[in-house]
Amino acid sequence: MSPNSQYPGISSVIRKRIEVSGKRFFANDNISEFIREGELDGLVDEVARKLRDVLVSLVIDVDNDHNTAQTAERVARMYVREVFQGRYAPRPSLTEFPNAEALNELMIVGPVTVRSACSHHLCPIMGRVWIGILPNSGSNLFGLSKYARIADWIMARPQIQEEAIVRLADTLSDAIAPDGIAVVMHADHFCMHWRGVKDDRTHMTNSVMRGAFLNDATLRREFLSLIRLEGP
Repeated sequence: MSPNSQYPGISSVIRKRIEVSGKRFFANDNISEFIREGELDGLVDEVARKLRDVLVSLVIDVDNDHNTAQTAERVARMYVREVFQGRYAPRPSLTEFPNAEALNELMIVGPVTVRSACSHHLCPIMGRVWIGILPNSGSNLFGLSKYARIADWIMARPQIQEEAIVRLADTLSDAIAPDGIAVVMHADHFCMHWRGVKDDRTHMTNSVMRGAFLNDATLRREFLSLIRLEGP
């Protein structure tokens, strides 16, 4: 256990800070500003203890089963440090470059592989994202890898796909300040594949169009026709 294990309710401490601030803390919200240094270790410990109780309630002999003896700890680290880290980590830093050549033509980034989780069942959402940008002379430009980092940060939270790409579009619009931005996401939902109807052939594709992409049908068609070259 980490040194922070003496705080059995570190989640309550973090929750109290958020409540005092009046901010919300839904499953797909980032709460990194309310987490102090070292507290994530305590949160992992707390989640692990509670997950162990879940396994016990599932009538699994975690004391003697060598396959599940460390499962709670592994899953806790996975949730906090990996698959839901977009809730707990601040936004990745972006190295911006001036638009020295006053570029104002369509730019497309993708397909970017993304991984998220359905907030209804905590089942994986695995897919790809295409991002279209129409910059102007005042837009901020940044390196190709930064789009993937921002997408990963937004997607690494429990959420629904419809809200995820809206948040991605908002974040990119704020960072780049373009004349237009478009986001298309195509994904598999394991809450459909693994449970319920167990249909492994169903996918979901949705889009967000802002600015010039919303108002200019020709630009929108150009973007959509170009990303089709990559295949769904």
